[in-house]
Amino acid sequence: MKRKKGFIYLDHPADAKFQAFGRSLEEAFSQAALAVASLMWEPERVKRAERRSVLVEGRDLEQLLFKFLSEILYLFEAKGFLLAAVSEVQILQPKAESGNGYQLKAVFEGDKRNNHYPVFGEVKAITYHDMRILQSAHVLIQVVVDM
Repeated sequence: MKRKKGFIYLDHPADAKFQAFGRSLEEAFSQAALAVASLMWEPERVKRAERRSVLVEGRDLEQLLFKFLSEILYLFEAKGFLLAAVSEVQILQPKAESGNGYQLKAVFEGDKRNNHYPVFGEVKAITYHDMRILQSAHVLIQVVVDM
């Protein structure tokens, strides 16, 4: 088990599994994003040269988390963007009368991939397998990713 700032990696026989923590959903989602990035590069070494707005929607919190974390993989693969930090996270709760799902707005800060940032891992996909979002005094998120 490897402990980082707001997340830990758990033993998993084939893929990677982590738990992310926060005082709020927004903080826990941000830590989950850094956990995913940390499986591939060192976010703390990436310059915050670019800002990318992120907007995802989900019918429930699990789908919202899945889409949010998948955005990191998309930006890396399609745009060569390496995540360094997550800021301005807002999770909007659905209104009972509308029946719409959750919405998440955030800003990803980072830089373009180059020789200064070694990439040492590959997350192929986020999975729903063993995904958990537990809310009490604090929030705990658990995710398994396909490596």
